[in-house]
Amino acid sequence: MKAILDERQRRHDPKHFMANGQLLPNPEQPQRVEVLQRGAIEAGAKFVTPADHGMGPIAAVHSPQYLTFLENIYTRWQRIKDAGTEVIPNIHPAARTDSYPRSAVGQAGYHQADTACPISVDTWGSAYWSAQSAIEGAASIAQGDQAVYALSRPPGHHAFADLAGGFCFLNNSAIAARYLAARGLRSVILDVDVHHGNGTQGIFYHSSDVFCVSLHADPERFYPFFWGHAQERGTGQGMGYNLNIPLARGTDDAAYLATLQSALVQIRNFGPDVIVVALGLDAYVDDPLRGLAITTDGFARIGAAIAALNKPTLFVQEGGYLSDALGHNLTSFINGFGRV
Repeated sequence: MKAILDERQRRHDPKHFMANGQLLPNPEQPQRVEVLQRGAIEAGAKFVTPADHGMGPIAAVHSPQYLTFLENIYTRWQRIKDAGTEVIPNIHPAARTDSYPRSAVGQAGYHQADTACPISVDTWGSAYWSAQSAIEGAASIAQGDQAVYALSRPPGHHAFADLAGGFCFLNNSAIAARYLAARGLRSVILDVDVHHGNGTQGIFYHSSDVFCVSLHADPERFYPFFWGHAQERGTGQGMGYNLNIPLARGTDDAAYLATLQSALVQIRNFGPDVIVVALGLDAYVDDPLRGLAITTDGFARIGAAIAALNKPTLFVQEGGYLSDALGHNLTSFINGFGRV
């Protein structure tokens, strides 16, 4: 399997985030690249460096205002007297239609949904090349490859069109799907991360171009809380093109796979040309952000179930945090997909 990675993705090195009122070490660490790359190689993946496809595919998803913010906010932040070393918001608008401030502090609050997406000197560059890795993977699929893995880090599925959140800045899976759709390929995003892909849902919620399917821990008591409920089905032309399947905390392999099969029926009925898998590995039973209870062997079975769709498939890395099993879980998933 071809795999895509640019070394500049390692440079983003967030230090903090807040959870339950505590300032904690940020789990989205550069070491994830090393561990995931090793796991992919163990499954036979061959890594290449992405070409620079430019801003066009990124701007097809994200607003120019937001991209300008991401590219420049760290430099602006350093001009603030006694500013911290990372851009972290402390105030937010009540609605996206509220006034857009000139202040760097105000814009941080407008464009960063939470405290889990701190921006430092290397964040923009790493996010840019993470997106380029996903675009390169999509280009490979469009040119005839049957399976490609994009090691996109930082991840992307919590990023909306103009809003970062949950360790995510650019929505790599959405960028890849829109790139494929623009080339006439009917695309599904199947998100298997433990957290709902709220940014992805927001980007496509009014559109029938891409069918968004997400299996995730029930958000009633789990991040991202406000999105990911079963009644969220899309609006306007997008009605019925958004499928959320919330799962009880601690859902195991057997229950997950049974639910996945029901989602695959709807995916087949969309008549897709291409599947984009937003590949979170944080559904693992011992992931630091645990919410579900998938085993290493369970990831192989999930991979095999997706492979049975028999469609060209792009895997875009989302969550999955440092544990002894992280690399093994990726190896298991890729090998399971390849066995079908």
